Amino acid sequence: MWLGPEEVLVANALWVTERANPFFVLQRRRGHGKGGGLTGLLVGTLDVVLDSSARVAPYRILHQTQDSQVYWTVACGSSRKEITKHWEWLENNLLQTLSIFDNEEDITTFVKGKIHGIIAEENKNLQPQGDEDPGKFKEAELKMRKQFGMPEGEKLVNYYSCSYWKGRVPRQGWLYLTVNHLCFYSFLLGKEVSLVVQWVDVTRLEKNATLLFPESIRVDTRDQELFFSMFLNISETFKLMEQLANLAMRQLLDNKGFLEDKALPRPIRPHRNISALKRDLDARAKNECYRATFRLPRDERLDGHTSCTLWTPFNKLHIPGQMFISNNYICFASKEEDACHLIIPLREVTIVEKADSSSVLPSPLSISTKSKMTFLFANLKDRDFLVQRISDFLQKTPSKQPGGRKASVADPAPESLLASQEVPELPTSPSSPLSGYQNFSAQEVPTASQGLLKVFQRNSPMEDLGAKGAKEKMKEESWNIHFFEYGRGMCMYRTAKTRELVLKGIPESLRGELWLLFSGAWNEMVTHPGYYAELVEKSMGKYSLATEEIERDLHRSMPEHPAFQNELGIAALRRVLTAYAFRNPTIGYCQAMNIVTSVLLLYGSEEEAFWLLVALCERMLPDYYDTRVVGALVDQGIFEELTRDVLPRLSEKMQDLGVISSISLSWFLTLFLSVMPFESAVVIVDCFFYEGIKVILQVALAVLDANMEQLLGCSDEGEAMTVLGRYLDNVINKQSVSPPIPHLHALLTSGDDPPAEVDIFDLLKVSYEKFSNLRADDIEQMRFKQRLKVIQSLEDTAKRSVVRAIPGDIGFSIEELEDLYMVFKAKHLASQYWGSSHTAAVRRDPSLPYLEQYRIDAGQFQELFASLTPWACGSHTPVLAGRMFRLLDQNKDSLINFKEFVTGMSGMYHGDLTEKLKALYKLHLPPALSPEEAESALEATHYFTEDSSSEASPLASDLDLFLPWETQEVQSQEEREGSGNEDVQEKRGDGD
Repeated sequence: MWLGPEEVLVANALWVTERANPFFVLQRRRGHGKGGGLTGLLVGTLDVVLDSSARVAPYRILHQTQDSQVYWTVACGSSRKEITKHWEWLENNLLQTLSIFDNEEDITTFVKGKIHGIIAEENKNLQPQGDEDPGKFKEAELKMRKQFGMPEGEKLVNYYSCSYWKGRVPRQGWLYLTVNHLCFYSFLLGKEVSLVVQWVDVTRLEKNATLLFPESIRVDTRDQELFFSMFLNISETFKLMEQLANLAMRQLLDNKGFLEDKALPRPIRPHRNISALKRDLDARAKNECYRATFRLPRDERLDGHTSCTLWTPFNKLHIPGQMFISNNYICFASKEEDACHLIIPLREVTIVEKADSSSVLPSPLSISTKSKMTFLFANLKDRDFLVQRISDFLQKTPSKQPGGRKASVADPAPESLLASQEVPELPTSPSSPLSGYQNFSAQEVPTASQGLLKVFQRNSPMEDLGAKGAKEKMKEESWNIHFFEYGRGMCMYRTAKTRELVLKGIPESLRGELWLLFSGAWNEMVTHPGYYAELVEKSMGKYSLATEEIERDLHRSMPEHPAFQNELGIAALRRVLTAYAFRNPTIGYCQAMNIVTSVLLLYGSEEEAFWLLVALCERMLPDYYDTRVVGALVDQGIFEELTRDVLPRLSEKMQDLGVISSISLSWFLTLFLSVMPFESAVVIVDCFFYEGIKVILQVALAVLDANMEQLLGCSDEGEAMTVLGRYLDNVINKQSVSPPIPHLHALLTSGDDPPAEVDIFDLLKVSYEKFSNLRADDIEQMRFKQRLKVIQSLEDTAKRSVVRAIPGDIGFSIEELEDLYMVFKAKHLASQYWGSSHTAAVRRDPSLPYLEQYRIDAGQFQELFASLTPWACGSHTPVLAGRMFRLLDQNKDSLINFKEFVTGMSGMYHGDLTEKLKALYKLHLPPALSPEEAESALEATHYFTEDSSSEASPLASDLDLFLPWETQEVQSQEEREGSGNEDVQEKRGDGD
């Protein structure tokens, strides 16, 4: 590649001159290529240790002048072919022109200008500016591709200096992290170490420290354990490795989602020596954290964040924290985790005002909303830029209502606060009037506007409920006071006080509203008016596997509740589940969704229940509700890990009994709704929508802790399940104002005295007192580690299932089939790595049976055929591979699955002579032949048919014209073993 000319004072240090002329010198790096002796070994070692391998290519061209010791680099190359091309261009285009100049300074100026012109012309012909990474990083990427044999499609994300521990010896070298691979290269005093690991093969990734290894990163695959240490920034490296491994797991789990993730956008402008992919992955990690923290929709993109303070009127303080700005939201998170969280949707903003600065309140910014709330931020570092960004996003915020006005941005002026006028607007909170907004009300179904509880509840006043009614009234009053002090709706200040109220139980009248707010479902519902009604209309009357499963489970959803003992509740549940299956066919419908959705319908309208279900399935419980319940298995692994940490006495016993895997799936998938009385479980759901999965884990640990002594005395899984079932059946909610609903639990045993009743609020209190040290980011870290184990375990299960599906007479052993499967799968995944347009990559569907998930096309089969088959025959191999592929592709979809692949391999490896001859014969007949070959074969067939005067069989005598040389060798071997020619001809005749 051409380089911008730079000075070189010592031209021959560590370099060997290979070609020269009066103006240019072509040099090779010492130690590159054969020979080099001790000097070459030292230079090679120095290059690796000091990163010269990334900065210095093995070949370079220098511009020289006779009277100066200063040389100028003009080109470098990773191969002799590349540098020779540059050298020849210089000789052909510049030498004659340079010989005319008299002044050497003019020569150097002309050469510099010419080289800069070439580089500018090349950049013009490249991708749009900013698409490629500049300078040092690009050279490192070229070096990586050459060193590890990677194609152009493999993108380097970043590279780091580190040591790889080979036994007890550290090997200093460079770790290259690409989109699909982890690579390491080291060259020390003639000893070379080169490693390549696919991210999809990683089974364990940890950052740890031991006596043997200092702070290090451990990477495990099924075959090896690798340790890397001595990073300059180990945390950054490990975080990036986690992200890339997560992308690989997404590839195995959900091909569609992987292909979307793989389309990594390019930056607007390049930064020197920083990977565009690295910047994008960093931004993606911040986006995910931002959305998870504030429960925002999946398409929300963080624009930036800055330190600031927020005035909190409820305690008259300026709280320090971070302000986050995105396309549709302004959010605030305090430094102290529980001090204050704030979410301001831009759709509700009316005025953004810069107030006058003072020593007490520097750089203040006031934001007013439609709900008459005003938020005061201060200590903003770049207030003008921030206000401009908010203004830009406000201009893009769509006005949903006719005649709606945009928010205004004002400079310091007190009277500007009065500039907003009353305009038609969207409801600011679920408690606002929904007239003109409930699109589904056209169906004139009661559940279109209210929850099933309101439809079926008895209209008895609270006074008639005695102490329970009074308690409920007190809860409602507490929340009303909270709304008055902290605000109501999306813009509510969320503090430790909010959590305390949630733990005391949300009153029935507010439950649906607060679920919508805390889960973030309200944001998606209010910005997608009419979406649910459209889905219901589109999905009406459509039948699929999901709708069949939904119909089968409708009457199993809380059958003891009166709301689901009639067609009104059943029909509402059917519409919500079917609409979601239609929205997200990847999930479709999964068992347990019916139980959760039926509870959502009790407290919200159909549309509200639908958006709560979206929040659950797509954000709060990721990958829970799919065919393999990966998310629930991941959290089950976290539960096991936490049990080992906090309940070590019980952990080993539970593992022996095999109980954790049985209990956690039903507890986590249904949020305890299927194992606990409804009025108690719904309190856990309250906390879940506010705190997330942390609450479910805490309560599960508290349940095990409460039953520890009994569980330690259990002798088998059934006994342990009975203990836990009886305990959960007797978790009661004494404050519930709803009529008691019979709880039908299969594990109840008769004849024994029932265990003591446990109050749900006491259980929650204990769970927070003993196990509340769980943090959201810690849970995400554990989720990543467990996701690797779960998905690789599922892949191993898939491999065993595929191998078992292969007929026993195939000829290969189980071990050979497993090895072939891994090779076949790797070839399929390569199509996703370096060309998602490949047919095989686009058509992979993880919902298919395991045998059908991985398929390869003709090009991939040809590569495997050339490397694995015993029938490789030089230049004829591609033709033979194409014919074999067409023969195996029985359904003519231009793809073959693993079973078809090993069938072909088996015939070549394990078939007897007759079977091999039959296979070879079939390769010279349709459908194995290409259309052109089939036409030629047809003409040959006519020739054989006409030549009937010959005594010998035409097939036996003329087939040799078509068969490759292996067949001739087989015949010679038969003759050597004593078989006559007649037998061979007879066998060939049988092969027809």
